[in-house]
Amino acid sequence: MIGLPASTLRFWESQFTIISPRRSRTGIRFYTPADVDKIRMVAYLVKEKGLKIEAAQEAIRNNHTGVSRKSQAIERLHNIRDRLQLMLDSLNSLR
Repeated sequence: MIGLPASTLRFWESQFTIISPRRSRTGIRFYTPADVDKIRMVAYLVKEKGLKIEAAQEAIRNNHTGVSRKSQAIERLHNIRDRLQLMLDSLNSLR
């Protein structure tokens, strides 16, 4: 869904207390929509903004709501860009 390797998700689970998916008895992780939003927030800080783990943790601690809003806005902008690119590709294929 997010395009991150499982190893990255497992590492982030150990580093960020906000990421804690529910697990089955056999250890399979179940991510809720809220978990996915939190992972997107961390991905925004680490991948988009280029923050180190410690700086991302501090940003989440100090301004969780603001970081969450920014990451959601970035996600929406990425979706809009992808849709616009699809439209442009469709128009170009008609030529």
